Amino acid sequence: FFKKKDFKAINVTIPYKQDVIEYLDWISDEAKSINAVNTIVNRNGKLYGYNTDFYGLKALIERENVSLKDKKVAVLGSGGTSNTAFAVANYLEALSVLKVSRNKKYGYITYDELYEKYSDCEIIINTTPCGMFPKTGVSAVELEKLPKVEAVFDAVYNPLNSKLILDAKAKNIAAVGGLYMLVMQAVVAVERFLDTRIAKEVADQVFASIYASKENVVL
Repeated sequence: FFKKKDFKAINVTIPYKQDVIEYLDWISDEAKSINAVNTIVNRNGKLYGYNTDFYGLKALIERENVSLKDKKVAVLGSGGTSNTAFAVANYLEALSVLKVSRNKKYGYITYDELYEKYSDCEIIINTTPCGMFPKTGVSAVELEKLPKVEAVFDAVYNPLNSKLILDAKAKNIAAVGGLYMLVMQAVVAVERFLDTRIAKEVADQVFASIYASKENVVL
């Protein structure tokens, strides 16, 4: 498929975000730092790779006016999105960034270690599918054991408010789900596809429309 190059532009999803790299002629700096590509553009027979998830998560954090500068950040999960969160947190000048996984492996700590040794973490970024439809009502982390948390970002976008987000809001912690990240990474992908710029006002209108269509209204 990639040798034929019979396409103008494509999106790539798991589990192929790393596998495609060997077929590309060029990849962006953010894609290199994450070691994953989710957007490929064919320009005159040469394949250019990008990672728009980086911009999506960065936009989500910035939209909430939460600063990661000099903060202790814990990234939950060990999939491709965790690498994105790690890169974004470092880009936003976090003091330290921990990777947390259910299984002990190189470069990661366990949830028990998070609670026991790093309970002073201030920012949580969840990149696990925990709480995603249809397995709602569960949370990747116990906020009761992390008393210093100031903000929670969840890549889960269905439901709009996962149990993790609801638990955080109940504690008056700034918290937001991943729908804006999903929309903004798609906006950047379209910009790469069409070599154009999309106004932030247009992107925000798209987000607002999708959010309204997914929101439950209870009287």
